[in-house]
Parts: sequence; structure tokens; C-alpha cells
Amino acid sequence: MKAKLLNVLTVCVVTLAVLSPELVVFGIIWEKHLELVKSQNLACEVNNTTTDAPALASQTEGTHSPQTSIQSSDRNVVHQMLTVAEQYKFAAILQWFFLLTPICVGLGILFYDRYLVHRAAVLKEQVEMLERLWQQSIEQ
Repeated sequence: MKAKLLNVLTVCVVTLAVLSPELVVFGIIWEKHLELVKSQNLACEVNNTTTDAPALASQTEGTHSPQTSIQSSDRNVVHQMLTVAEQYKFAAILQWFFLLTPICVGLGILFYDRYLVHRAAVLKEQVEMLERLWQQSIEQ
């Protein structure tokens, strides 16, 4: 049992050692990707507002104010930024999951092994006590 536990813990540690640099690199790349997407979205919104401004001014002179089109474009930007933030949160959760899973499995196996050793010691003490009681009852 100890050899199996040692092998499992060794595999967990090696897996953690192999995956941790990949997770760090993935986090850096994901952060740069989010910055790129954010800058592209902002550039796209700026281009849309500058090219649509003369057309919107002529269309909305009598019916709508230009303020409403700016507010709707701001809402789109906010919505896109929220989806990017949600994707970032999901990626962070995945990183922590892949990082903590081998650690939790290794600790679970270690604690279960300690529990089995404790239960065996308690059982051994109980058996010894019963043997002493049995010996005392035979001697009487």
C-alpha cells in the first residue's frame, strides 16, 4: 500500500511540475489575447461611430438625438467587455482546477492512508484488550 501511495504521489507531483509552467504561460497568453480583443473592439467601435456620425446626423435630425446612438454603442462595448471578462473568469477557474486537482487527489490519498493506519491501530488495541479480558476470565 505504501508503494502504491508513493507512486501516486510521485505521479501527482510530476504532473504538477509539468503542468504548472504551461498554466502560467496559458495565463499570460490569455491575458494578452484579452487585451488584443479589447483594443480591437474599441477600435471597431471608434470606426463605427466616426463613419456613422454624418449619416446618423442627417437621419436623426428630426426624430432622435445623436446621444441615443452613442449610448447604444456604449452599451454594446460594455456588453462585449462583460463577455470578455466572463471568458477570463472561466479561464482562471480552469487554470485553478487543473492546478489543484492533482494536489487534492494526492492529499486525499495521503489522508485516507493515515485514516486506515489509525483504524488499524485502534482495532489492534481493541483486540489486545479483548485478549487480556479473555485470559483473565480463563484464569478465574
